[in-house]
Amino acid sequence: MNKVKIDIFDSTLRDGAQGEGISFSVNDKLNIVKALDAFGVDYIEAGNPGSNPKDVDFFQRVASIKLRHAKLCAFGSTCRYGTPPAEDANIISLLSANTPVTVIFGKSWDLHVHEILRITLEQNLYIVKETVSYLKSKGKEVIFDAEHFFDGYKANSDYAMEVLKVAFEGGADSVVLCDTNGGCLPDEVYEMTCRVIETFPGKKIGIHCHNDTGCAVANSILAVRAGVRQVQGTFIGIGERCGNADLSVIVPNLRLKLGYECSGRLDMLSTVSRQLAEISNTQIDPCKPYTGHSAFAHKGGMHIDGVLKVSKSFEHIDPAAVGNKRKFLMSEVSGRSTVITKIQSFAPGLTKNSPKTAEILDRLKTLEHEGYHFEAADASFELLVKRILGIYKPHFKLVLYKTMGDFPVPEGGMPASATIKIEVDGKEEVTAVMGNGPVNALDLALRKALTVFYPEIAEISLRDYKVRVLEQNSTTAARVRVLIETADEKNVWTTIGVSNDIIEASLIALIDSIEYKLALNEK
Repeated sequence: MNKVKIDIFDSTLRDGAQGEGISFSVNDKLNIVKALDAFGVDYIEAGNPGSNPKDVDFFQRVASIKLRHAKLCAFGSTCRYGTPPAEDANIISLLSANTPVTVIFGKSWDLHVHEILRITLEQNLYIVKETVSYLKSKGKEVIFDAEHFFDGYKANSDYAMEVLKVAFEGGADSVVLCDTNGGCLPDEVYEMTCRVIETFPGKKIGIHCHNDTGCAVANSILAVRAGVRQVQGTFIGIGERCGNADLSVIVPNLRLKLGYECSGRLDMLSTVSRQLAEISNTQIDPCKPYTGHSAFAHKGGMHIDGVLKVSKSFEHIDPAAVGNKRKFLMSEVSGRSTVITKIQSFAPGLTKNSPKTAEILDRLKTLEHEGYHFEAADASFELLVKRILGIYKPHFKLVLYKTMGDFPVPEGGMPASATIKIEVDGKEEVTAVMGNGPVNALDLALRKALTVFYPEIAEISLRDYKVRVLEQNSTTAARVRVLIETADEKNVWTTIGVSNDIIEASLIALIDSIEYKLALNEK
């Protein structure tokens, strides 16, 4: 184990909030603070108290939360030239936030000093040193973000380094090298960071990378190898433009691959990532390292057979180490080991050499050729297997259905209707319902008819509905695949239907979704 400690600094509430489509309420921000603290990050950059009333309200309310691990940080800029820090409105707001840590950003690129601040290089050095010194005099831990450091170093290395020097002279506890434009490549970051480490031996240096070249994680890791001791980023990588360095990838890389000490409960990594994605109204990429739903998903028969025998043969870590799970996907390339492993979770008596196993595998391949895609529809796969094994009895029979659409659509009315007849234990029920389209009308009619016999159907709700055209060259005669995600208070499941008729494909998936719910209740 590498005994070097790396501090983890999360900026989800500040830099993450600047991502397109991200908008946190005060309650959202409070919940994110709790989640990050439970995970165990060292610093939480909570926002700019001088920027908007929402952040002012947040800093007042967050003061009542007792953090177990993280230090809360308020973020702002250096004072304006000509205004002493004690009189600068931004600095006053930072102090009013009453956080133990303040993060101050200042210009380290001469272009920004001349063209954005419109002051001299010497005047910029003065406000950096004065701001840091003033905040230190107020008893704060001060982190100085050298904004645009790497671009500034390329343009005028002597000046960029001088900015770091005066920040340390002012008393900064740590100085952070920022790739604000996100345009640097790993070798550049490594070389320039090495120069900083050599120039300021014994000083605490941090790294803050954006992902505009797709290299934010790699840049951050190479900066650590060069000698930085604080890594800034956002927990799920959200942020300005292309996002920030993704801490949910960096932390396990540092811990599991490089052996550094850094805070964070890795067994909570996947859970906290998904929690923050839910609050942010974003989705975790299924193929995202460590935390994605597909990060440990195996489809090829040879891969699955290898994992079952020796997990590390096709997995670089144990999924449980980061709170994730292994998945075996059902498809036409699945082997017997895959099918058996999946089936034994609900039919433990089936063996690898059973004739039924071969029948299931043949049926699976046939249906996949027709357009079915069972790796995304576990519920339909379970029902299919149970039907072949003869251990499943349908709860109802669809006798007939009919849909009609109206054009033009009646003003304020529903444009479609559906009629359904079902049979349960010899008793029939006929229902007609208006809906917002034929599939919606069918869904409502099916539920209404079945609720007479199975009241528990009222507990379920349709969460997602996807349609994919499978044969684009066939135009309107093409086969379509419908995936439906359904949920009750405890479970979420996905079912599938395939047909040349989108309504029939939808109905197949709808029937499976209800059958699966009724089977769950029997369990």
